[in-house]
Amino acid sequence: MQVPFVDLQRQYSPVMERILEKTADVISSCRFIGGEEHDLFLEELSAWWGVRGAIGVSSATLGLYGALKSMGIGRGHEVITTAHTAIPTSEAITMTGADVVFCDIDPGTFVLDVSRIPTLITRRTRAIIPVHLYGQPVDMDRLMDLAREHDLLVIEDCAQAQGARFNGKMAGTMGHASVLSFFPSKNLGGIGDGGAVTARDPEILEYIRMFCNHGRKKKYMHEFEGTNARLDNIKAAMLRITLPFLDEWNSRRREAAGWYHENLSGIDRITLPVVDERCEHVFHLYVILTPDRENLASHLRAKGVKTGLHYPSSLNLLPAYKHLNQGPGSFPVAEDVCARVLSLPIFPGITREEVDFVCREIKSYYAGNN
Repeated sequence: MQVPFVDLQRQYSPVMERILEKTADVISSCRFIGGEEHDLFLEELSAWWGVRGAIGVSSATLGLYGALKSMGIGRGHEVITTAHTAIPTSEAITMTGADVVFCDIDPGTFVLDVSRIPTLITRRTRAIIPVHLYGQPVDMDRLMDLAREHDLLVIEDCAQAQGARFNGKMAGTMGHASVLSFFPSKNLGGIGDGGAVTARDPEILEYIRMFCNHGRKKKYMHEFEGTNARLDNIKAAMLRITLPFLDEWNSRRREAAGWYHENLSGIDRITLPVVDERCEHVFHLYVILTPDRENLASHLRAKGVKTGLHYPSSLNLLPAYKHLNQGPGSFPVAEDVCARVLSLPIFPGITREEVDFVCREIKSYYAGNN
């Protein structure tokens, strides 16, 4: 049996004909920037998300950058975020000229440990970016209380958490601004890069809209210098078709995660993901911890099972952040987790037979390596 890590063809096959037809319509219309599909998608996304409005952007990275800029964050400021995530989160911070301040993570859920944040706050701190990693939200109640206490802004990175909830509230609706990613493998993925931004304050929302379109409200009337970060019409057309399936796809991911948990519970050398009882996890990834991940991954690969690493290094140990002088031991939990993470195959169309096969091979590996 061959088990892919992600199978987008299987996921999109029921709607592929509609996607191709709608793409052809956009091409025929020659409306590639903006257009009806773009505008309708953002209206429908806002309604699904439960926000006052959403702005389409060319990537979540630029969405985060635009949100930070809209809040006046730049040189001389500090922004706190997790040491365990993909680099775009911290990249967006340093793009503004602000300094990134890393925080360690919770050892069970792998997300930002809010209890560690108070010791990191200084007079230069302006914002916090919680990352709802792997599909599970950060403790947003505690984080927002902390932000109010210290007069800080909160920008939610929901790149991996479309549809996740914390205490019944949708991820991306609790902070001052929030960003989604439509990278192809995300829970709601598109044709290439893309993303969306929302904000609680309508003035900030309008600033982000202008910033992502060269700082203008209308053609040739530029209020300030911005950038080109627009979501194009073809990508929006596809996303408009797939958005109605997102809740169902998330439900299938949770079901697959349940199969894994049922099969793998009790294996001493594996740590399974912990789901905070206040959260509705959407399992963008199903990540286990194991001390011999390379050997296990090699065994699974030989049996036809593809795995992933998300992420093999905490951000402080990357060459890009060598200047921070935060070497090994600076963030012990994140560093330990990153040394042991292994992502197992999960996507909406994965079958029980495939999950059972993956689990049998994991058990087989440990039975032969006791």
